[in-house]
Formats: sequence, C-alpha cells, structure tokens
Amino acid sequence: MSVPPLSVVGMDVFGVDIGGSGIKGAPVDLKRGELTEERFKILTPKPATPDAVADSVREVVANFGWSGPVGVTFPGVVVDGTTCTAANVAEEWVGVDAAGLLGERLDSPVTVLNDADAAGLAELHYGAARGRRGTVVVLTFGTGIGSAVFTDGKLVPNTELGHLELQGHDAETRASTRAKDEEDLSWQRWARRVQRYLAHVEKLFTPELFVIGGGVSRKADKFLPLIEGVSAEILPAQLQNNAGIVGAAMAAGAAWPGPAAAA
Repeated sequence: MSVPPLSVVGMDVFGVDIGGSGIKGAPVDLKRGELTEERFKILTPKPATPDAVADSVREVVANFGWSGPVGVTFPGVVVDGTTCTAANVAEEWVGVDAAGLLGERLDSPVTVLNDADAAGLAELHYGAARGRRGTVVVLTFGTGIGSAVFTDGKLVPNTELGHLELQGHDAETRASTRAKDEEDLSWQRWARRVQRYLAHVEKLFTPELFVIGGGVSRKADKFLPLIEGVSAEILPAQLQNNAGIVGAAMAAGAAWPGPAAAA
C-alpha cells in the first residue's frame, strides 16, 4: 500500500481508530489531514468481541450523523478486510470479515486496516515523515506497540514489530505506555527500555528515521532526549493521537474515491 495520490484526497471522509482501551473517530479533511470536528471517544467494550466493538463503532459514527465511506483501524493483522490476529481485543476477531461486519452495521462502505499502518500513512503524508525517502519506521506506543514500515513511501503492511522478542519478553509488554503505567516507571527507566527496543528494530531494518506516535508523543520532550545509542533520527509524531483516525480516513478515501457526505 502506498500513500493515496492527492487526486483522491479532496474530500471529507470519516475515520475510526479502534484501540485496546478506547474507540475514537471524527470526520477528516483529507486535503489538509485534519479533523473537521472534535473527535468522539468511548471506552472499548470488555470483552471486545466483534459484535460489541461493531456496536461501539456505530455509536461513534452515529454521533456525527455521518453517511458515506468510513475507514476503520484494527489492532492486529488485516488482510483484504479480514482480521487475522487480535491484539488487546477478543480472540473471536481472528478470521472475521471485519469490513463486511462493520459495513453491515454502519450501512456504509468500510475499509479496515492495521492501526499502526494507518497512523504511519498519516505521518508519511501529512506529518513528521512527510517527503522522507528511504526506510521510515513509525511506532505507536499505547496499550501495545504498533509499527508501520515504509520504503521510499511504500508501506510494508502488518509488520507488528511490537511483538518482537526483547530480552526474553514480547517487546510491547516491556516498552509500551501501558507497561510504563502499570509498573509506575519513571521517564528515565522507561526511556531505557524504549532505547533497547529501538536499537533492536534498527539492527533489523536500518531505518533513516523513527517516528514515535501514540498518545505519549505529546510528552516527547520527557523521554526522547534520554534515548541514546540509536543512529537513526528520532522524531515525535506530528498528528499525535489523531494519526490513526486520519490514516483510516485516507485508506477509505483511496478505496472509495467518490463523493462523501455528512448528513
């Protein structure tokens, strides 16, 4: 997947970002890569089964009275609209035609893609990685760690680098924002874990640039200056926690380039 051409981004499309703790969405102006209204967020249902999450997505979209294409992110591997893994949501998602399920629930055309891939697309087109060539790795730190890898603007989908083994552990169980909060880690201690993780990813991909996203990117000044020993440039995400919504809308705009309308 590559960044949609400008010819398909002259309209508003709705984006929804499904996370392990919250589901949020808003209409997006794809010419500017900005939300046109304040995003609406609700808690992710527990358990986060397909039917329960679909109902929550419908609630988010209905809050805006939206009709038209909808892009939706998912925390796991997505192939042709089918969810193949499930991270931080119910295992019942594995093998589900998520695009079909959500399309029926919303009565709208729906495009589904991996959550970090969506955030990466947004940062590459509108944000910190705009205009960058070579290998770029966008990492989202939150309930887990999501990843999006680009080579000269082309996305390698579903990399899921948050599940790399790091010192005998699944990396996201050690270096995610949730791990920081649950273990009450100081910024310095957490930054050391992030540093080890970035160094590991760098050995595998040799990127020119890391973009650090997720909600924690709002506090980049508290931990990025503490990271040493990584050769690649490291930048905070510019779209911060809205990147997933914007990237989801981009994917839907590319898949359904006809006019979109909000009621």
